Amino acid sequence: MVTRLDYLKETPSQTAGPYVHIGMTPNWSGISGVIPEDLGSQVVTDGVKGERITVAGRVVDGGGNPVSDCVVEIWQADAGGIYNSPAEHRTGADPHCIGWGRQAADENGRFVFDTIKPGAVPAPNGGFMAPHITFWIVARGINIGLQTRMYFSDEADANRKDPILAKARMIGRDGTMIGQREGDSVTFDIYLQGENETVFLDI
Repeated sequence: MVTRLDYLKETPSQTAGPYVHIGMTPNWSGISGVIPEDLGSQVVTDGVKGERITVAGRVVDGGGNPVSDCVVEIWQADAGGIYNSPAEHRTGADPHCIGWGRQAADENGRFVFDTIKPGAVPAPNGGFMAPHITFWIVARGINIGLQTRMYFSDEADANRKDPILAKARMIGRDGTMIGQREGDSVTFDIYLQGENETVFLDI
């Protein structure tokens, strides 16, 4: 017989502490011999389909200082707009696109991901969402990880139709979710607070 779990209380959240990057990326932190390589170190592997790009940026706090003890994760679809996930109901995901990556920011708050540009994915109510990469940020002082999206500056038409960007546009904040593409490089800085605060999603 299945045990009912509705009597269980939610575990209280707590700050990730100043050593989150050590626990999540031990090899990057100089702690070897725990795991062969840090989980999420490769978003794509050789043979992946699509445009290869580099996504780089900085995480900045409300005082304009780099956040050097944070961890940044990304999730994305492959070039065909299909997720490499057990929850994906469509078939044909590119096996060379893992679609998930994790990096600790360096002393300048900087992160870099080598990946591919994702395709458009279906929107919940029909139509398509513009190509985007989902970001999740955790650091000392952040009780619950912050989630946002990075859209692409070279997808103006698709961005105008995207339902999430449309809501951010209503308050004049959609620009905080646009990565600036130049060639095969995309720059996306994440501001935790302040005048340029990035739009974070309550998911």
